[in-house]
Amino acid sequence: MSEATIALKAQQVEEAADKFKQAASAIVVDVRGLTVAESTDLRSALRQEGVQLQVIKNKVLTRAADAAGLSDLNDLFAGPSAVAFSNEDPIAPARILKKYSDSIEALEIKGGVVDGHVVSVEEINKYASLPDRDGLLSMLLSTLQAPVRNVAYAINAVKDAKEETEEA
Repeated sequence: MSEATIALKAQQVEEAADKFKQAASAIVVDVRGLTVAESTDLRSALRQEGVQLQVIKNKVLTRAADAAGLSDLNDLFAGPSAVAFSNEDPIAPARILKKYSDSIEALEIKGGVVDGHVVSVEEINKYASLPDRDGLLSMLLSTLQAPVRNVAYAINAVKDAKEETEEA
């Protein structure tokens, strides 16, 4: 192998390792058998959520995972592999890939990394069932508002009761 080829492969490993280190989540999938239309639709949905899907050679992925301290991922790199990297929302790739894997038989989730922890397919499916960031924020807001609302209702009920007693 020429020195230029070795240098190129070393650069690819370094770039992939940096992506693993910087990613909030990285989900490994098998995209073998997807049609062009399915692949384009999947990539578009992922891109809208700030997720990048890359097909990377297994040897590069193995070395990058080792360099990133994620050698537990190496078992996932068998057969054609693509990795969905998200630097922002750790749940977005899991949610989108789960949705597509349910409707497209050829798409198989193998496992991945969420917040620096190697996760199995079952854990990814659990993450996928969580609401998105906006949904979680609205749930938190309604939880925080409930006690204040209940106090307001109680004060109003006392006021109404007092007015009824004064009228009688």
